[in-house]
Amino acid sequence: MHDKKFLVGLIGADILMSKSPALHETEARHQGFDYRYELLDLAERGLPASALPDLLDEEERRGFAGSNITHPCKQSVIAHLSRLSEDAEMLGAVNTVVFRDGERIGHNTDWHGFYENFQRGLPHVAKSHAVLLGAGGAGVAVAHAAIKLGIKRLSIFDQDSKRAETLAGQLNDRFSRDCARATTDVGSTLRSADGLIHATPTGMKSHPGSPIDPEWLLSRHWVADVVYMPLVTELLALAERKGCRTLCGGGMTVYQAAAAFELFTGTAPDAERMSRHFMDLCRLSA
Repeated sequence: MHDKKFLVGLIGADILMSKSPALHETEARHQGFDYRYELLDLAERGLPASALPDLLDEEERRGFAGSNITHPCKQSVIAHLSRLSEDAEMLGAVNTVVFRDGERIGHNTDWHGFYENFQRGLPHVAKSHAVLLGAGGAGVAVAHAAIKLGIKRLSIFDQDSKRAETLAGQLNDRFSRDCARATTDVGSTLRSADGLIHATPTGMKSHPGSPIDPEWLLSRHWVADVVYMPLVTELLALAERKGCRTLCGGGMTVYQAAAAFELFTGTAPDAERMSRHFMDLCRLSA
């Protein structure tokens, strides 16, 4: 077990508004830890995504216990790690790196974060068919969670259609059944779907807009977003106007953060307390 002093970070682009530092540091105070959470923002430092290895080196040199990883580095980080947890290996995406005994170990707590959030926020919705937008780092984790949640068929769209096809193939292999397929026509696919899961950066402050044509959404659809800054994205605002059941990305953030906190410190946090604190933070910044 470490002593109770921790320095951890987050590497990504456009992350200065992140709630992670306050979320982690407040929980650590409750636990009696000396804990600092630092942002290493590619955009703020004027660095390209290819600077990722230098940032990992910097964290290691400065004695970080670990680091969260976000867009656009969740897949590219894998080349710079010693080994992967079973989840990260299976998903091919990493959102948490633990530095321990000279090793860099990659984990994925995103899928668990989405799973927990969905279970609590959208219980009893129809799950025979859902559309997933985005097959990148967040998409691969969310897709896995979706099948685990009992969604029988997942239609996956990505701007890079190859990426969507690859992910569908991986899911079908992993779950040993025909549970996923790529789609290039979101509008017509949504007509036969129960719900929509959004896992691209569209809707973030740095990527404003809505990922779909408003006409495609009907009141019977449920809509789950992974973006949490802002908490109510253009997509969710549209869905609410249409009378859809919605799920914001905040809960996913809380539950993946709780799992990362435990990986960094070896101590289980109080996820419900983190959740209450997160909602307070969102109200303050609204």
